[in-house]
Amino acid sequence: MSFTAMNTSAPRIWGFKADAEMRAAREAGWSRADLAWERLMERALAEEGAGRPRQAVRLFRLTDVLARVAFPAADLRRAAAPANLAVLQFRAGAPAAAEQLQARALRVWVAAEGQVACMHIAPRSRSSLFHLRMEALHRDTYHANLKTRVGRIAAETGETLRSLTSGRAALHRHASRWRGEKPTVFDGTRKVLGACLLLLDK
Repeated sequence: MSFTAMNTSAPRIWGFKADAEMRAAREAGWSRADLAWERLMERALAEEGAGRPRQAVRLFRLTDVLARVAFPAADLRRAAAPANLAVLQFRAGAPAAAEQLQARALRVWVAAEGQVACMHIAPRSRSSLFHLRMEALHRDTYHANLKTRVGRIAAETGETLRSLTSGRAALHRHASRWRGEKPTVFDGTRKVLGACLLLLDK
């Protein structure tokens, strides 16, 4: 299925109308696919949380296709949908299918782990001129600290991906942390955190 075909078949889910968030994302250099992927993942997680796993599976599959069509091979986001599908397959009593999806998610994750070190960090909105000046004066330190923090979250996600079909309780929280961790700016940290946190809490 082409990206164009997916766009026309599910316009409300993709959210491709010229809303304010899409305009802001486009002005910041995001593609429409970047924001569409994030919105689809959020919608799929909401469906699963509302007790509608079949709808969640359909949306995760759409998101998986979108990621493979629109994102480069070394993009952490390409691991998220197969990881979520692996969890749902395991819950549904299909361990072989779950393990195949888990293996694909892990291959992507291992190949793309370097994305954290080179992610683009946009300036944040600050509540005062003082904080804005401090960020400007100490940008390298600020960026290094942010990359360290995001790197720790990515390491936790790697641990989660390796345990998807173990049957053990979740090691870390992911989807439940997304709202608090979601950056307000459209940059590389938001893409990486989306890949790390738009995952089912087992």
